[in-house]
Amino acid sequence: MIREAEFNRSGPGWQLILADLALILFLLTLSALPAAEAEAERRLADRDAREKDLRHLYKPEIAAAQALFRPVAGGPSLTEWLAAQPRDPRATLTVFARYLPGDEAAAWDAASALAEDAQASGVAVRTIITSGTRGELYASLAYDEIVAQAPDAGELSS
Repeated sequence: MIREAEFNRSGPGWQLILADLALILFLLTLSALPAAEAEAERRLADRDAREKDLRHLYKPEIAAAQALFRPVAGGPSLTEWLAAQPRDPRATLTVFARYLPGDEAAAWDAASALAEDAQASGVAVRTIITSGTRGELYASLAYDEIVAQAPDAGELSS
């Protein structure tokens, strides 16, 4: 009779065991995430997406070039080159400067000088400066209407 009473008593049963196992599984999964990031040597996509939203990254759209200008010794200046191009109010001149690490200031100086020459010609201008495997400077005349829609430089630095 005593054995029958012990067998039929109600108490924490399989539900509690299942809840404990679910909690253990959750904690193991949660603790494995940083290890997975370290093993893959990259951040998980969800975190990257969240950080990108927080920084409000701006990626400029660059249209196919209508004409390309590269400053060459003995060649035309940017002002002369722009005068030879057909005038179109929809066209924008984008000055691209790529620099090697440590040459940021020189790239900025060269790009801003080119941009000032273009602005004097009355063309809409934007400048994009990025690091690269080699330093180069060129300008692209294209149908980029993005200049008027681009955020201020102050918004990009935040």
